Amino acid sequence: PQSLHIDEPTPHVDWSTGAVNLLGGRAGWPEAARPRRAGVSAFGVSGTNGRVILEQAPEPVAEPELSSGRDGSAVVPWVVSRAIEPGVPARAEPLMAFVCDRPDLS
Repeated sequence: PQSLHIDEPTPHVDWSTGAVNLLGGRAGWPEAARPRRAGVSAFGVSGTNGRVILEQAPEPVAEPELSSGRDGSAVVPWVVSRAIEPGVPARAEPLMAFVCDRPDLS
Protein backbone atom coordinates (compact mmCIF):
# COMPACT_ATOMS: atom_id res chain seq x y z
CA PRO A 1 0.00 0.00 0.00
CA GLN A 2 0.92 3.63 -0.40
CA SER A 3 3.09 5.44 2.17
CA LEU A 4 0.73 7.78 4.01
CA HIS A 5 1.17 11.41 5.10
CA ILE A 6 4.48 11.93 3.33
CA ASP A 7 4.88 14.74 0.82
CA GLU A 8 8.56 14.11 0.12
CA PRO A 9 11.27 11.78 1.42
CA THR A 10 13.44 13.08 4.23
CA PRO A 11 16.75 14.58 3.10
CA HIS A 12 18.45 12.92 6.09
CA VAL A 13 18.40 9.51 4.36
CA ASP A 14 20.54 8.55 1.37
CA TRP A 15 17.75 7.11 -0.79
CA SER A 16 20.14 6.34 -3.67
CA THR A 17 21.69 3.33 -1.90
CA GLY A 18 19.91 0.08 -1.21
CA ALA A 19 16.43 -0.91 -2.29
CA VAL A 20 14.39 1.14 0.18
CA ASN A 21 11.83 3.62 -1.05
CA LEU A 22 8.53 5.26 -0.17
CA LEU A 23 5.52 4.13 -2.16
CA GLY A 24 3.42 6.77 -3.91
CA GLY A 25 0.74 4.19 -4.77
CA ARG A 26 0.08 0.49 -4.95
CA ALA A 27 3.05 -1.52 -6.15
CA GLY A 28 3.50 -5.12 -7.24
CA TRP A 29 5.47 -7.54 -5.17
CA PRO A 30 7.32 -9.62 -7.78
CA GLU A 31 8.59 -13.12 -7.14
CA ALA A 32 12.31 -13.31 -6.40
CA ALA A 33 14.92 -16.00 -5.81
CA ARG A 34 14.47 -15.44 -2.07
CA PRO A 35 11.51 -14.85 0.26
CA ARG A 36 9.84 -11.48 -0.33
CA ARG A 37 10.10 -9.03 2.60
CA ALA A 38 8.58 -5.66 3.42
CA GLY A 39 9.12 -3.29 6.33
CA VAL A 40 6.21 -1.40 7.83
CA SER A 41 6.51 1.50 10.25
CA ALA A 42 3.66 3.18 12.11
CA PHE A 43 3.97 6.39 14.09
CA GLY A 44 1.32 7.31 16.64
CA VAL A 45 0.21 10.76 17.75
CA SER A 46 1.57 10.26 21.26
CA GLY A 47 5.02 9.23 20.01
CA THR A 48 4.34 5.50 20.03
CA ASN A 49 6.18 3.83 17.16
CA GLY A 50 5.62 0.37 15.78
CA ARG A 51 7.70 -1.49 13.23
CA VAL A 52 7.38 -4.93 11.70
CA ILE A 53 9.12 -6.88 8.96
CA LEU A 54 6.76 -9.02 6.88
CA GLU A 55 8.13 -12.05 5.07
CA GLN A 56 6.56 -14.35 2.52
CA ALA A 57 5.46 -17.64 4.04
CA PRO A 58 7.50 -20.69 3.05
CA GLU A 59 6.07 -23.15 0.56
CA PRO A 60 4.18 -25.98 2.26
CA VAL A 61 6.28 -29.07 2.79
CA ALA A 62 4.78 -32.46 2.00
CA GLU A 63 4.27 -34.66 5.01
CA PRO A 64 6.87 -37.44 5.11
CA GLU A 65 5.52 -40.92 4.54
CA LEU A 66 5.48 -43.11 7.60
CA SER A 67 7.58 -46.24 7.64
CA SER A 68 5.68 -49.50 7.84
CA GLY A 69 6.16 -52.29 10.34
CA ARG A 70 6.22 -56.01 9.51
CA ASP A 71 2.43 -56.14 9.50
CA GLY A 72 2.06 -52.99 7.35
CA SER A 73 1.06 -50.73 10.24
CA ALA A 74 2.70 -47.34 10.72
CA VAL A 75 5.93 -47.31 12.71
CA VAL A 76 5.63 -44.86 15.58
CA PRO A 77 8.61 -43.95 17.79
CA TRP A 78 8.50 -44.45 21.53
CA VAL A 79 9.87 -41.27 23.04
CA VAL A 80 11.79 -41.86 26.26
CA SER A 81 12.73 -38.95 28.45
CA ARG A 82 13.90 -38.41 31.97
CA ALA A 83 14.93 -35.12 33.56
CA ILE A 84 16.82 -36.55 36.54
CA GLU A 85 19.32 -39.33 37.20
CA PRO A 86 19.58 -42.17 36.45
CA GLY A 87 18.22 -40.78 33.21
CA VAL A 88 17.14 -42.25 29.92
CA PRO A 89 18.92 -45.63 30.15
CA ALA A 90 16.99 -46.49 33.31
CA ARG A 91 13.72 -45.62 31.56
CA ALA A 92 14.59 -47.40 28.30
CA GLU A 93 15.84 -50.72 29.78
CA PRO A 94 12.41 -51.95 31.02
CA LEU A 95 10.84 -50.98 27.70
CA MET A 96 13.52 -52.84 25.76
CA ALA A 97 13.11 -55.91 27.95
CA PHE A 98 9.34 -55.80 27.38
CA VAL A 99 9.80 -55.73 23.59
CA CYS A 100 12.56 -58.38 23.56
CA ASP A 101 10.36 -60.74 25.59
CA ARG A 102 7.59 -60.45 22.96
CA PRO A 103 9.01 -61.19 19.47
CA ASP A 104 5.44 -61.34 18.11
CA LEU A 105 5.03 -57.56 18.56
CA SER A 106 5.13 -55.58 15.35
